[in-house]
Amino acid sequence: MNWTQLLVSEIEINYSTADGLMAKVPEGALAWKPPSGDNWMTTGQLLHHLSNACGAGCQALLTGDWGLPPGKSFHDLTASERSPPAASLPSATSVAEARRLLAEDKELVLKMIGMAGDHDLSARTLAAPWQPGELHPLGYHFLQMVRHLDRHKCQLFFYLKLQGVPVSTPDLWG
Repeated sequence: MNWTQLLVSEIEINYSTADGLMAKVPEGALAWKPPSGDNWMTTGQLLHHLSNACGAGCQALLTGDWGLPPGKSFHDLTASERSPPAASLPSATSVAEARRLLAEDKELVLKMIGMAGDHDLSARTLAAPWQPGELHPLGYHFLQMVRHLDRHKCQLFFYLKLQGVPVSTPDLWG
């Protein structure tokens, strides 16, 4: 199996499952967050984060454009700029919006895989800005972005469980 086949396979199952879980979110639950602990995203913030957890990162890895102001690098950012507190994160305004954005993100990541091609996914090495000095193939970094989506998909599963929404293991695995 090559990088393209692996990534597309993982993308299909993770985006499909994330969309299925999003469809189970009650519209009135967007402001809900776990009642204990701190720095939790609301359900709406989690939906928004899921909707750009993969494609945008793959695009930035492929192009080197992280959307930073001219002359500013990732290392110039403060800790809170690199990983902002949950309270400052944007929120989806509806489940329908989040699902539409998730579909657009899937289109974007598939486009990035096509633009990179299997050769660059295998042969082009780079370090992610948050792990300077750790060179890995571009395909590995793309797979990490898919895993990022997967981790937050699991977070949504537990949010739904905690809210009393009927979900079970098949909902998590597709």
